[in-house]
Amino acid sequence: MNLRKRIIKGLIVLTLALPLSGCWDNIDINHRVLPVVLGISKSEGIFHVFLQISEPVTDRIRIKIVSGSGRTITHAIDRLSMNMEEHVDLLHVKIVLLDKQFAMEGMSESIVDFMRARDISPKALVAICDEDLPSFFDKVKKGLESQGTILFDFFEKNAGWNPQISLTRVWQVYRSIHSFTRDVAIPIVRSGKTTAIEHIGSAVIKNGRMVARISPSETLLFNAFNGESTQGSIEVMNHASVLITANTMRNTSSMIGDTPYMKSTIRLKVVLLETRGQPTNEMIREELDKLLTERFNAMFGKIQAVKADILGLGQFYRHIIPRESLADWREEYYPRLQLEMHIETNIQNTGFLNTP
Repeated sequence: MNLRKRIIKGLIVLTLALPLSGCWDNIDINHRVLPVVLGISKSEGIFHVFLQISEPVTDRIRIKIVSGSGRTITHAIDRLSMNMEEHVDLLHVKIVLLDKQFAMEGMSESIVDFMRARDISPKALVAICDEDLPSFFDKVKKGLESQGTILFDFFEKNAGWNPQISLTRVWQVYRSIHSFTRDVAIPIVRSGKTTAIEHIGSAVIKNGRMVARISPSETLLFNAFNGESTQGSIEVMNHASVLITANTMRNTSSMIGDTPYMKSTIRLKVVLLETRGQPTNEMIREELDKLLTERFNAMFGKIQAVKADILGLGQFYRHIIPRESLADWREEYYPRLQLEMHIETNIQNTGFLNTP
């Protein structure tokens, strides 16, 4: 009798374990759509999504742009998936492209939803489009036909990335939304006239909303301040052109009363490319230091005016300002911050040029 009960219990356990085999709800990869780019815009409370889908056809890649609308982003994607013969899988999205108007109104809720639902990788890059998304995708589609990953390669460090382009991911935007002392800059792109894509600067994002923009040359200094390599950038001055080969950053922070002070030094290693006239190395150094210092001060004045700390300066004062006062960093402390910037240039190589 005991043996019979054990056999019956064993059969029950096996029956219950069958639905838990782990493969019953899997969808074969041949029945999945893996979009590379997700475009999002919003008008009159309705979200519009655009998916760039690459389909291999014989000896080439066919690009398909599909779009849909819904009360939420997930609702729009669900309606798209319902009308397609394959399941839409967003985990492989590399670029989240946001409409400029949507970014100016605020994207906090959507970014939070991305992190909560986990349908999109937190490592996906975020960019802002300076034109209507339907127009953008129509114009760049021709370039996409020859290379389906052209948008992703534009931001890829081993492909088309340039030091004047900021790189910001979904998790970094999410972090800035919930941080008292750090904001982010997101690249702004549009369709180009002679190239598929044109980079026109970076959007300054504060609390999940676009509040200002900085130029590509200012973005270069933003990257340098945040420890990103500026190698490969060319600076053109009145008497010379130089190629930046390396950069380092040093910051010293202090607080006097309620006023934050900071001294920052960017050290650059450069190579001379060409000269005009008979400038000395010292003249070239002074000219480059002055050019970059004035550019940085103009950029800092711009972001300080809108109280957006994309340089993360508040991070240097977290051990100085009491935790209960950190929430007031942007409104109380940051506008009073006195930043002294120094650029130090070291000319490593004059190439084939003869300079005195």
